[in-house]
Amino acid sequence: MRLKLLSPGEMSADQKQTYDESIAGKRGAPPPPMMAWLNSPEMARHATRLGAVLRFDTIFPAKLSEIAILVTARHWTSHYEWYAHKRLALKGGMDPKIIEDIRDRRTPDFDDPKGQMIYDVARSLHEGHGLSHALYDQAVKLLTPRGVVEIIGLCGYYTMVSMTLNTFEFELPAGEVSDLA
Repeated sequence: MRLKLLSPGEMSADQKQTYDESIAGKRGAPPPPMMAWLNSPEMARHATRLGAVLRFDTIFPAKLSEIAILVTARHWTSHYEWYAHKRLALKGGMDPKIIEDIRDRRTPDFDDPKGQMIYDVARSLHEGHGLSHALYDQAVKLLTPRGVVEIIGLCGYYTMVSMTLNTFEFELPAGEVSDLA
């Protein structure tokens, strides 16, 4: 870990306010990257709020939104992000074979066309830096404009999360080993 994370007793009033808000929310605990973001309390506050919206309040159930998050974690080879969201994807009902395929950079077989579309959009955003006209039109038709915006939001937010976790070298919990090579 490259950065000393502050305990609540070491935080400034601004930092502590953001910390307290995060533990009072749906997560019940501070998201790990927020602990680094607290070095910029206002950024931490807004980023954590955005993360809560994207995690809990999109139009997609966890089984679908976790596709975009796992594609992002895999793209950035973010070991901690992958560790955390693989568990959430399984808890949300994602087929373990889909997780394995994303991990191994293979295109999964989806039984849900929305899952396939979310995967295609997320992958195109990361690898192609956007969407072709055809993919955009298909995505809007299947996912709705709101859905497309939220997938972009998930990929963008979890890119920032992955960059934070990678840059500051967040370690996995004791005894855990990364699935990513």
